[in-house]
Amino acid sequence: MKRTILMAAIGASLTIATVAWARNTFLDIPVAEAKKSERSNQLKDVPFYMKGESHPKVARELGTFTSNRRTNAFNKSDRDACHIAFLSAVIALQERARSEGGNAVVDIRSITRHNDLDSATDYRCVAGAVVANVVLTGRVVELAGKKK
Repeated sequence: MKRTILMAAIGASLTIATVAWARNTFLDIPVAEAKKSERSNQLKDVPFYMKGESHPKVARELGTFTSNRRTNAFNKSDRDACHIAFLSAVIALQERARSEGGNAVVDIRSITRHNDLDSATDYRCVAGAVVANVVLTGRVVELAGKKK
């Protein structure tokens, strides 16, 4: 009898723990907030523009690319973890622009968990108990009048 009660208690505890760790919160966060965060100094000198944000005229298209970045969210606020994942995703797109011969990334939009967000001001992040995830897609281009 005691063993059955103990096994039931352990099973209930594991179920509750699993549900607690499986949290997935979708957050729409201003890009300006991420640009002001302490890690924004890691951004490259390649300009990036969100979908709907105005940018100089495109001289040449070099392709559309996707960046999927996760970060450890343990002991961080959801917003801080999301900023880190967003900035990492943007940096990956900036590096891709350089490797493709482009000088900018335009029309960046969030496609996290196939839940798209086209916004000139916000990005979407999925924050969980241990991981934050941001997926961005954008067009690598050469802008008219801009040097590489």
